[in-house]
Amino acid sequence: MTAVKQQPPFAMTVSAEARAVMTPMLTAPPAPEMTAALMRNPITRKAIRASAANHLKPLNKGRAKRFGVDVGKGVMAGVPVRLVRRQGIDADADKRLLINFHGGGFMVDSGSLTETIPIAGLTGIPVVSVMYRMAPEHPFPAAVDDALAVYVEALSQRAPTSIGIYGTSAGAVLTLQLLARIKAEGLPMPVAGGFFSGSGDLALTSDCEGFLPSIMGSRTAPETLADYAAGTERTDPLLSPIYGDLSGLPPMMLMTSTRDQLLSQTVLADLALRRAGVPVDLRVYEGMMHAFWAWIECPETDVALAAQADFFSEHVRA
Repeated sequence: MTAVKQQPPFAMTVSAEARAVMTPMLTAPPAPEMTAALMRNPITRKAIRASAANHLKPLNKGRAKRFGVDVGKGVMAGVPVRLVRRQGIDADADKRLLINFHGGGFMVDSGSLTETIPIAGLTGIPVVSVMYRMAPEHPFPAAVDDALAVYVEALSQRAPTSIGIYGTSAGAVLTLQLLARIKAEGLPMPVAGGFFSGSGDLALTSDCEGFLPSIMGSRTAPETLADYAAGTERTDPLLSPIYGDLSGLPPMMLMTSTRDQLLSQTVLADLALRRAGVPVDLRVYEGMMHAFWAWIECPETDVALAAQADFFSEHVRA
C-alpha cells in the first residue's frame, strides 16, 4: 500500500460553499479504512454500514424536502429496492423508469438516496435504487446478478426506450458492468446510461490516483475493490468492461471533477466508449472532490445534478 497523501489547498475557482465543506478535510485525520480484515468481521462491518447510513440521514432528509419527493421500500425480482418519486406523480402510471446503483465501494450504501432524490425531483421520472448484495460477503458477480434481475423485471413491464440506468462511484462501475452483461446476454439495451465518477478497469491504478489522496485512506481503487473482484481475473471484460467490446451500448453521460481520484478512470472509460462508437457526453467540474454531487450542497452540485437530470429527461421517453 502507498503512503497517505495530502490534498493541496482548494482553488479559489471553487465556490465558497464548496470550499467550506472541503477545506476542513485538509487537516482532518484520515478516516478509518474499510480494510478487508475490518469488513470480514460481522460486528465491525455492521457498525461501519450503520455509521455510513447515519452520516447521510440529514442530507437525505434535507434533499427529500427540497426536491419534493417521497421515498419508500420495495422488492423487484427478489432484490430489495428503494422507490423514489416526485410528490404528486403516479409512479404506476408512468412507464418511464430510472434504475440507480449506489456508491460505497461495493461495501456500504453511500448514495442510494442522495443520488436518486434530486434526479427524481428534477425529472419527474420514478427512480428505483437497487440494494444489491455487497462485498465481502457477496463478491462479483452477485451485485451484477442483482442489477440484471431488477433490469429484466423492469423490461417485463416497459419498453427499453423508457428505462435509463446510472450510478456514482461503485455504482458507475456496476452500471458499466451491467451494460456489458446485458450485451453478453443478448438483451435489449436501456435507452441511456449514467457513468458518474467510476472505473471500467479494475486491473490498473490510474494516473490521478498517483498524486491525489486515496478515497480509502492509503488504498488504491484496485486494492479497495479486491474483496469485490475476489477470484475473478481483473481483465475479465464482465468485471472490467474496458477490456471488452463496448460497441452497441446506449448514449452515456460521464461525470467527474479535477480533484476526483477517479478522474483518470472516467476519462479512460470515455475514450474507450468513443472508440466503440458510443455517443458520450463527458462533464468535468473544476476543483471538486470525488462524487461531490452526492454529498456536498453547493452551486457546483446544482449544476451537476441539473446536467444529469437534463440528460435523462432528453433520452428516457414514456
